[in-house]
Amino acid sequence: MGRLDGKVAFITGAARGQGASHAVRMAEEGADIIAVDICEEIDSVPYELGTWEELEETAAAVEAADRRIVIAKADVRDREALAAAVEKGVSELGRLDVVVPNAGIWSTSPFLEMSDETYDDMIDVQMHGMYNACKVTVPQLVEQGEGGSIVIISSTAGMRGFLNQVHYNMAKHAVIGLMRSLANELAPQMIRVNSIHPSSTFTKMINNPAIWEAFAPGVENPTEADFGDTFESLNMLPVRWAEPIDISHAVVYLASDESRYVTGITLPVDSGYLEKV
Repeated sequence: MGRLDGKVAFITGAARGQGASHAVRMAEEGADIIAVDICEEIDSVPYELGTWEELEETAAAVEAADRRIVIAKADVRDREALAAAVEKGVSELGRLDVVVPNAGIWSTSPFLEMSDETYDDMIDVQMHGMYNACKVTVPQLVEQGEGGSIVIISSTAGMRGFLNQVHYNMAKHAVIGLMRSLANELAPQMIRVNSIHPSSTFTKMINNPAIWEAFAPGVENPTEADFGDTFESLNMLPVRWAEPIDISHAVVYLASDESRYVTGITLPVDSGYLEKV
């Protein structure tokens, strides 16, 4: 028996990285999946975003775990597209139990130089996108009357401030407020709401030259190794970064009945970064 047998999970940003990992790991524990991704680029983001082909790869991996999956191209900034994806998924899979607002982007700029486009894209994806994912799914959870679990993916940047990414920090802090408010509002319906706060996790979001330069200041033409050395020095454990599966294990726990009385928490998966003295 799997820890998520009989459950259906909705995941945003599922074409690759953490989202794809969450989908596959939850499927391995018995969940069917509704998975969406933007499948196009955003001009202010300095690396390639997920593609439809990668979302199909996620679907194939879920099906290889002998679970069902419904995929859709949907931008989390577009609430109507998200609602349509949820409606289609619930129609085909029969229900909804777990919501994982995961989709995110990264960009960098000093505050005084930050363009409105860079700021607006970040806030719309990382803050409004999380709100939209909850807005289109909570009514289904309430209507079913059987409880549920919402697992919001934030960041250690939601609990600390990082240089040259005020927009990212703002959004990641904001979704903690979303989590705490929903945890209180939805508790009477036995809908639990929690957030996970990864430190650097090895996905395309950190495996690109733009972030190497941001976190290895003063290094000419930095490489992945320079970036990794910087992050290892920040962590309590002597590791550079987590893998997506490390975050997915936490998602499975918070989605499962093992955490049935856990709600309103901020769960770091950060190699001790937040507590390092």
